[in-house]
Amino acid sequence: MSLVSVRHAEELSQGARALGVELSAEQHEQLLAYLALLIKWNKAYNLTAVRNPDEMVSRHLLDSLSVVPYVTALGDNWLDVGSGGGMPGIPLAILFPERQFTLLDSNGKKTRFLTQVKLELKLSNLQVIHSRVEAFQPEQPFSGICSRAFSSLQDFANWTRHLGNTETHWLAMKGVQPDDELQALPADFRLQSCQVLKVPGCQGQRHLLILRRLEQGEAAHG
Repeated sequence: MSLVSVRHAEELSQGARALGVELSAEQHEQLLAYLALLIKWNKAYNLTAVRNPDEMVSRHLLDSLSVVPYVTALGDNWLDVGSGGGMPGIPLAILFPERQFTLLDSNGKKTRFLTQVKLELKLSNLQVIHSRVEAFQPEQPFSGICSRAFSSLQDFANWTRHLGNTETHWLAMKGVQPDDELQALPADFRLQSCQVLKVPGCQGQRHLLILRRLEQGEAAHG
């Protein structure tokens, strides 16, 4: 834990409270252990563009936790697409041990890191998949598919269409509200809601876009 300071621990506690997220002592410890692994591996594996550990609590942990209220209300089987260093999938898996989270990335270094986190934190509800999203064929549709800074909304919808159905919620975490991307949404997707996320310690805008896929008839008449 030497890579993580008391200040990091306090920032996580205060930030989670500001978000209305209740962390158990174990969850708080797991999130900090994940942060320590992220700092350590980032030096060699380039997992995140954020190089300063002092920025990682707000820009990675708290940013991931900002979507907790929306995940709480939705299903039990989640996919984090283009998971990279594991955001938001790993913090969400820590918060929701009773739900299943699949982390997908095409970069072998990143999936090796994710597998190491799964082993060290003993996250039995986590599955790591090394694959391109277009080639991934799960046994059943996911109830939720999330991404953070993964791609345009158009690509996100098109590349993951086969991984969900009309019951699935697609959650795209963005900076400024991407009105131009919304205009380019495929015909069988619609925006269900756009939520402004207030992330403690984060400069700049944060938005969560929740998308749904239409029935074929609905899309045709849309």
